[in-house]
Amino acid sequence: MTHAVRIHTTGGPEALSWDEVDIGDPGEGEIRLKQTAVGLNYLDTYHRSGMYPVGDLPAVIGSEGAGVVDAVGPGISGIAAGDRVAYSMGLGAYAEVRLINAAAVVKIPDGVSDQAAASMMLKGCTAQYLMSRTYEVQKGDTILFHAAAGGVGLIACQWAKHLGATVIGTVGSEEKAELARANGCDHTIIYGKENFVERVREITGGAGVPVVYDSVGKDTMMGSLDCLRPRGLLALFGQSSGKPDPLDITMLTPKGSLYVTRPSLAHYIATREDLVYTANELFDVVAKGIVKVSVNQTYPLAETAQAHRDLEARKTTGSTVLLP
Repeated sequence: MTHAVRIHTTGGPEALSWDEVDIGDPGEGEIRLKQTAVGLNYLDTYHRSGMYPVGDLPAVIGSEGAGVVDAVGPGISGIAAGDRVAYSMGLGAYAEVRLINAAAVVKIPDGVSDQAAASMMLKGCTAQYLMSRTYEVQKGDTILFHAAAGGVGLIACQWAKHLGATVIGTVGSEEKAELARANGCDHTIIYGKENFVERVREITGGAGVPVVYDSVGKDTMMGSLDCLRPRGLLALFGQSSGKPDPLDITMLTPKGSLYVTRPSLAHYIATREDLVYTANELFDVVAKGIVKVSVNQTYPLAETAQAHRDLEARKTTGSTVLLP
């Protein structure tokens, strides 16, 4: 028997239960993974609360992790026991040992630790698709990234800076502003102290930005639209402050023929080819030192409820890892 963190009902952090579970042997196309690190993401709180349903309960939540292959099922090639692998968007991560489809994992290259891999797969692959495919950041662009001191934000700001962009980031405190500046932000705006729309207009000389990356949602979406230049794009990829109010699509015309998208990593890595491409791009910039991934907090897996409390209270910065 082994342990996993499960939800038996949706709710707050108290809904997370440390349970004994029986894993069994891998089936066709599956591997059994002894996990060494599990990534914590805001997405996990949506699954826990029921905002994003996970299906039948009880269920193991969590979406990214890393570890060592313990056993392989029938029909597997290219992966063997002893390989170090990582994954993202593989619901069921909050476990000491788990079964997972072999097509969902990628090998971790030498020079990348298990903790780094677990902490960056979902966040780093998200940054990759946002920067290169949702909107292709170009040299000379000025972009706005909300929650710049968060896990995705710190990776994305470094990446955008490498691409030659001027990065404006919003944060919740001076401490987080300092962290964002150390990771590629040229300008930081502190919520509660400054009006981010006015500051963006000031920084851009009234022109606005071609793209806003917004994972905050309800509190920022309408302001994000007002930061865009004509034909600009709002990429709303999360909603940590809550679900945004319904959007009257006709307002996009007077605001400058704007575009709005609600992208999800799941759609950008839906095929094995896309997953490998995205992960390899991420591993490449990390291996070259272009993007540095910092695990700023660790918690025992058994204390996942506390990790959720701290995440939702905005007490964490950068990446957080749960240790089985």
